[in-house]
Amino acid sequence: MLSEGSSFFKGVALGGLFCLVLSLLGSFSSPRANTEQHLHHHVMAPSNKDLQDLPEDQMLELTNKVRVYCVIMVTPKLLLHWVATNNTWSKHCDRPVYYTSETSKVMEAVDLQEPDEWARMRKALNHAYENAGDLRWFFMARPTTFAIVENLKYLLIDKDPSQPFYMGHSLKSGELEYVEYESGVVLSYEALQRLVKIFKDDDMCPERGRALWKVSEEMQLAICLKYGGVFAENGEDANGKGLFNSRSVQAMISESMTQNPGNVLEACCSDLAITFSGMSPSQMQVMMFGVYRLRPYGHDFHDSLVFLPPKGSDND
Repeated sequence: MLSEGSSFFKGVALGGLFCLVLSLLGSFSSPRANTEQHLHHHVMAPSNKDLQDLPEDQMLELTNKVRVYCVIMVTPKLLLHWVATNNTWSKHCDRPVYYTSETSKVMEAVDLQEPDEWARMRKALNHAYENAGDLRWFFMARPTTFAIVENLKYLLIDKDPSQPFYMGHSLKSGELEYVEYESGVVLSYEALQRLVKIFKDDDMCPERGRALWKVSEEMQLAICLKYGGVFAENGEDANGKGLFNSRSVQAMISESMTQNPGNVLEACCSDLAITFSGMSPSQMQVMMFGVYRLRPYGHDFHDSLVFLPPKGSDND
């Protein structure tokens, strides 16, 4: 009798496990997903040599071509980071817009009145799409991320925003490839346009999760984009080094000093790095000094392009 009862409970447990696996697979794939051919995976910045061969008028056109709408997701709990972001790198965005979970009396932001992170991200991206005007690139970041916007523009300079680009630091979980939120997420106008359409189909892209467990917002974003035939890309320089980083410069250099003491900087980071994450407000101020203010007097830089600051901006 005891043996029969034991077999029964084992069957119940195995059946439950089987349902759990099916539920997980269902959250990441569906026969309704768009099967459009995926033509790019590693997105690289152009070489400086190629740009130097362009005529001057075409070069000037390129410098004015890439304009970025920055979607910066904040909460009052991270007020010091919010202030630091507002005083540092966000001034280099063509349009920096802050999206908050609740009203703040200190800083200006779009109050979405939404505590759930995934629902708030959806509302922020919808708002950005509706208010983008003629801006065709979107960069979404948390206030703990420091971004070098000019390097982002350099990565995008030869990319067509009418193509579905979704890029950053790509990771993989099972069969799902997604862009890490902590390192910043880049979307072209076409990718965001497709996403906004997918948002309207609650079966493919529900605002409130229906799985047995909560899926992170970065994975949920990738799932919804996949239905529109938009896939995660890894942003890299010409040497294959990642441009979007989930750690601070300090952490990356410290690791490199331990693992590659004879070649610390070469092994650490790309010269064209776009983001560093997990930054404290004081670290952001130091980064701002190092990236935009400190200059060796008399040194001639040989960059092909010059990205002018947004009109009316007081950026460094």
